[in-house]
Amino acid sequence: MKNLLLATVAVCFTSPAFASDICAEHPKDQWMTEEAITALVTEQGYQVKKVKKEDGCWEVKGTKDGQRVEAYFDPVSGELVKTK
Repeated sequence: MKNLLLATVAVCFTSPAFASDICAEHPKDQWMTEEAITALVTEQGYQVKKVKKEDGCWEVKGTKDGQRVEAYFDPVSGELVKTK
């Protein structure tokens, strides 16, 4: 039981070291502007409510095809990386 407790504590303290950004790291001067990513995703059918920098990506919150969506886009290429 003691070993299990120690293992659990070790995982809790080391887990943040494994956390990483969703998108590949790019220099900030190469990122698309907020206006450019908004225009790009709007063309793809998203109704944008909010755009912000998150986990190394542009995070877009809004709707698409009538469904609420949280989507992450590569900040340089504008490619969709992940949706929630």
